Amino acid sequence: MSLFEFSPHKKFPEYYEECRLTGVLRYLPAKQREYGDSYFMEEYKSQYKKSYYDDEPNLRGMAKRRLHNLESVGAKPKGSSLLEIGSAAGFFLDEARTAGYHTRGLELSPKEVEYSKSTLGLDVDQTSVLSVDSLLWKHSFDVIAAFFVIEHIEDIEGIWKRLGDWILPGGHLYLAVPSSFGPSFQTNPKEWFLTHPTDHFFDYSVHSLKKLLSILGFEVNYVRPMSYHSYRDLGPRGKLPEWLYRLYANQFAYGDTIELIARKLKH
Repeated sequence: MSLFEFSPHKKFPEYYEECRLTGVLRYLPAKQREYGDSYFMEEYKSQYKKSYYDDEPNLRGMAKRRLHNLESVGAKPKGSSLLEIGSAAGFFLDEARTAGYHTRGLELSPKEVEYSKSTLGLDVDQTSVLSVDSLLWKHSFDVIAAFFVIEHIEDIEGIWKRLGDWILPGGHLYLAVPSSFGPSFQTNPKEWFLTHPTDHFFDYSVHSLKKLLSILGFEVNYVRPMSYHSYRDLGPRGKLPEWLYRLYANQFAYGDTIELIARKLKH
């Protein structure tokens, strides 16, 4: 039985199909591309104006914050297993290992895999998540993390089947994704589509993720915007005082990017 049933989006049929079961949006112009070393390094520098390795202190700080978020919803690192899909150079995995997790990573970039293994001594495979059979790691991980990865995967059924199968009952899924429930798409769709990455096949939101995760037997424990861009909001929310805008954004996970933690129910 399929998790998704897509049909043309009512307002933007030239750009999107919408899943009637979950509300996930399929971006129709999306195209596959190669995720090698140059992609990773160039994309990161283009977005953050510094190289991935130059940004290591900030990335490790973010990793520690994310690990704290996991503990705050009941994840216990000591002796638990953690898989990161799209583990890059391994900074998050390294911090997770220090916290007590038994870690494993999947990464496509040969250079980042080599750095993870040779410099940090991590267990990382240079392979796609879809190349691992969904039954191979059934109920194998207490935590699976994927930060800005799942939107790049065209086989949406394949990735979500693996996420659902591989996490142990009582375990946690930690995602960071671009969100369609944020100021850009909600109030300035013209700009949204002009700047939409060509290799993002799907767009999620707090609402579609909650529906999808509920179908898969998860409950959402934590969700927050990753950043606040009131200046992008061309609607009434953009006129709110900054403190009130942030209060609203936190309450409703309103942002162009969000983080979410969900726990797999035991029954």
